[in-house]
Amino acid sequence: MGYPEDALASEEELLLHCHPHWKMLLLPALTFVVLTAIAGFAIGAVQNNLDGDVRFWLIIAILVIWLALVLWRCVSALVSWKSTHFIVTDRRVLTRQGIITHSGIDIPMGRISSVQFRHGLIDRMVGAGTLIIGSPSEDDLEYDDIPRVQKVHALLYHQVFDAMQLDGDYRDRPGRDDRGDRDRDDRRR
Repeated sequence: MGYPEDALASEEELLLHCHPHWKMLLLPALTFVVLTAIAGFAIGAVQNNLDGDVRFWLIIAILVIWLALVLWRCVSALVSWKSTHFIVTDRRVLTRQGIITHSGIDIPMGRISSVQFRHGLIDRMVGAGTLIIGSPSEDDLEYDDIPRVQKVHALLYHQVFDAMQLDGDYRDRPGRDDRGDRDRDDRRR
């Protein structure tokens, strides 16, 4: 199995797996085009105006600088995009990011108290937005550049509602001793 299936518990159903929206790669792509144009112009100017070893070493220097800038500004953004995952299962919401230093957050569906989204004009045009997940015990968590944020919002809302229904069905079960179950729950904490 591949990622994210390896991160799931047994019988946990994967509902959504996505990377951030591609709009976060627009600036690195534009940077690549501009850097390549500048490097091409500089190499052309060096070839027309210089001769011999100086021309050779200046072209090498321009190419090394171009490569370093492309790696720093473009490739690193692509790797960051590819290594960032937003995952929704029937039990929890997971985020994972990083290659060398890996970090992540897991939020059980039963802990989510609110699900919101926000997107401006540009976000609406490209189909992205910010997803805000609220928990009663913590600050809200914001996830930027979520693709199809309205559909993700609806999916999460339904999952949270279903989790609340299951929890409510358990509490309303006949023959359940509310005080005893509450005491047991308090002892576990």
